[in-house]
Amino acid sequence: MARSKIQPGAVIDGYTIGDRVHIGGMATLWSASHPGIEVPLLMKVPRVSEGEDPAAIVSLEMEQMILPRLSGPHVPACFGVGDFTREAYVVIERIPGQTLYQRLPDLPLPCEEASMIAAKIAAALADLHRQNVIHHDIKPSSIMFRPSGEAVLIDFGLSHHNHLPDLLQEEFHLPFGTAPYTAPERLLGVRDDPRSDLFSLGVLLYFFTTGVRPFGETETMRGMRRRLWRDPHPPRKLKSDYPPWLQEVVLRCLEIEPVWRYPTASQLAFELAYPNQIKLTARSERTKRDPLSTVWRRRFNRGLTQPKPKSDVAAHLASSPIVAVALDTAQESASLNEALRVTAARILATLPSARLACVNVLKLGRITIDRTLDEEGQNKHVDRLVALKHWASPLKLDENRLTVHVLEAVDPAAAILDFVEVNHVDHIVIGARQNSLKRALLGSVSAKVASEAACTVTVVRPPRLASLHEPQRANGNPGELSA
Repeated sequence: MARSKIQPGAVIDGYTIGDRVHIGGMATLWSASHPGIEVPLLMKVPRVSEGEDPAAIVSLEMEQMILPRLSGPHVPACFGVGDFTREAYVVIERIPGQTLYQRLPDLPLPCEEASMIAAKIAAALADLHRQNVIHHDIKPSSIMFRPSGEAVLIDFGLSHHNHLPDLLQEEFHLPFGTAPYTAPERLLGVRDDPRSDLFSLGVLLYFFTTGVRPFGETETMRGMRRRLWRDPHPPRKLKSDYPPWLQEVVLRCLEIEPVWRYPTASQLAFELAYPNQIKLTARSERTKRDPLSTVWRRRFNRGLTQPKPKSDVAAHLASSPIVAVALDTAQESASLNEALRVTAARILATLPSARLACVNVLKLGRITIDRTLDEEGQNKHVDRLVALKHWASPLKLDENRLTVHVLEAVDPAAAILDFVEVNHVDHIVIGARQNSLKRALLGSVSAKVASEAACTVTVVRPPRLASLHEPQRANGNPGELSA
């Protein structure tokens, strides 16, 4: 590769180079502009001087392959890449503001604020993993936030794409990354498990709520390998008032074995959005690390010291969806609710890692003042929560896989669609109503959900109507059913 020509004022492939913004360990960032592009730009150039780490070149190659394939609000838009035979670079959108690294002097943050930040990062990771990419360098300096609030992940030089060559894996034998945030399996050469990013996010959440990194600052391989068998001190040992629900989340993310962590980033984001429904286990109350007997068993368990079989990111995510069932708790809906339960049971039987969210909408009047109590003096909201749990009880789901939600809204369909979008629901099951004049004039909730939801929708009819109405394909996503 030729010597770099990057300097202020230079024009390369139509991009005018501005000021130098940042010098990192593997690359230098320059501001840039292009007559055909209105948004502010950054040009990232690898450090290739004498004595520089050769991984810098491979890292930029990975970014050149991965970034053009990514889309959405959680990644910077990519506008161009430069040929290594002339000038190697990648041009991306310049996100306004600073990285999360700037918050380090403020640590520890209030638990509510830190968990909100973590929820946004988890949502960004969920979107990234759906695009077959594992970031592998989640840390404060790799995270920014758009003015609209979404977390943006940057620096994809160490990432793994499920459908592209992994040049870092092929050319180097060391686990590149930031030592305090590196997942245990990364030390064994495993780069294709999306739960590695959840471990890193767990480290960040621990650090932001306690002010202490769970595994210290060590950079030596020997020190890093200890996390293959040694768990961190529980946050409640450091802060006696640490919320049990938050410790449950943090320690689950930091489990040594990936299988004990959250199955997906979507499920982690869902937990953080509803902390009052997190099912507490022994993790939540711990104040001591695992006993030495457990540590020694891990230390000499040869299974932990061998690389795991390759996983398929898409298959893993598909086996761990968030499934929502929209229910009407009225007595006259009993037959339909039974049909919904049968359908949900069939779906969950094939997806042992799926999470089920039972949703009911308490419809509010547009003009009238709504009463919180029914005719018998019972709280409507509480009654419906109880009814949802009663509906789900025959499914015999583990408590970690079930949540119930009563939404209060004027427009039930809009409330369900908003719940689906905010919580990254993968599949919604909803009941169809019988034909009526009101439905003909105003349209049904199920029809609106089926036509507008950005996920798979299954519309279920009561058994007595099944023979009269054959389900039809809805316009939109394949596999949806119309109401």
